[in-house]
Amino acid sequence: MTNTAAAIAESFSRHRFAETFPHLADDVRWVAVGQATMQGKDAVVDACEAATAEMADLNVEFTRFVSIAGPDGAAVDVVARYVAADGQVSVVSSCDIYEFADGKLVAITSYAVELPSA
Repeated sequence: MTNTAAAIAESFSRHRFAETFPHLADDVRWVAVGQATMQGKDAVVDACEAATAEMADLNVEFTRFVSIAGPDGAAVDVVARYVAADGQVSVVSSCDIYEFADGKLVAITSYAVELPSA
């Protein structure tokens, strides 16, 4: 992966979290608006690994994936369709805002809402 704000942000938003771990600042802060706040690299890595485990049996299709980035920040707007092995479908619209300092990811703010899956 190229070490650019866009590449790091897109990897994180595509749930390819492990690719982003080397780029996390030690004091990174991830705010999942209305849900939780993770502070520090260890807490963010733990949350990412938990999310990866939860999604292990899901098929994920991105029906929208738009990113805008500059050297110190990026935003990624996504609509993802998650299909479980039992056929259950969940559609989520999300927007992640990424902030960088000195080449490291220092802050993530995530907004997400579940959409009707029909």
